Amino acid sequence: MADSIPVFVIFGPTAVGKTGVVEKLFAGNSAYKAEIVSADSIQVYKGMDIGAAKPSASLREQLPHHLIDIRTPDQGYNAGDFVHLAKDAIVRIAARGALPVVSGGTGFYLKNLIMGLPEAPPSDEGIRRALKVELREHGAAALARELAACDPVSAARIHINDEYRLLRALEVFRLTGKPLSSFSMNAAASPGSGAYRFLTLALERPREALYRRINERCAFMFKNGLADEVRSLATAGYGQACPGMRAIGYREFFDERGVLRTDAAGIAEVEALVARHSRNYAKRQMTYFASIPNTVWIRVDEETNDPVERIQTLLDAWRRGR
Repeated sequence: MADSIPVFVIFGPTAVGKTGVVEKLFAGNSAYKAEIVSADSIQVYKGMDIGAAKPSASLREQLPHHLIDIRTPDQGYNAGDFVHLAKDAIVRIAARGALPVVSGGTGFYLKNLIMGLPEAPPSDEGIRRALKVELREHGAAALARELAACDPVSAARIHINDEYRLLRALEVFRLTGKPLSSFSMNAAASPGSGAYRFLTLALERPREALYRRINERCAFMFKNGLADEVRSLATAGYGQACPGMRAIGYREFFDERGVLRTDAAGIAEVEALVARHSRNYAKRQMTYFASIPNTVWIRVDEETNDPVERIQTLLDAWRRGR
């Protein structure tokens, strides 16, 4: 449609290099006045800076970013919140004559933005209360097993610590008898139609190179004060049960009793856990990204291939409507 808003979407697994590519493409680039909409489930939280790998303050001064630092760690944030806030930001960015650039690694958010939110039923308070009681009495593992039996697709993409999505998926099944994953997307929001015209690009690296970058990022975070950041959040009253603190890079600091690890040996163990969980997460991200339609994959090789020039060519052609 002629009046569709052009939206450039660029995503990839953790530590693949999204921020660096976005900076090269748009920071100080007079040809593209752009603003970034963060599609990251952790960067929304205030005070969670190092572990969330937020863009630097200097980059955010050069290049406006949206949906960062909009929640406190004890507040929930889900795909529906993201889609509604992202659409609002996209409309406002386009009205200013700038290009909306959606960048991040939370695949579930991105797919729901591009394809539309699932047409699932509204929440049922009675079922939700019953599920919360079961969670309290039997633990998340029991509910995760139940979900795996009735909705293996949703179970594969929902982490056991993601209480909101775990309960929501079970709630939908108990209410309708159908898995959440069976509900169709809104066809009106499919790529290339309706209110938006998407160019969707994904970055990938060879697995060994990606894992090395993840390990290096993890070491950098700990060297630059991640443990102090978590201690500060805990002192402020944000504990293991808070939605933000269940993220990789934060939840590992708490032991099975919910007590913060502070000794040197414990911190060393936490660092190894964060690196391992981040590598596992990257693997799950790549699997999920494959389900996002009409995606152009850009392979990055540190030694021989800078993707920026190729992306710039694709972006130019897309902006011209080719």
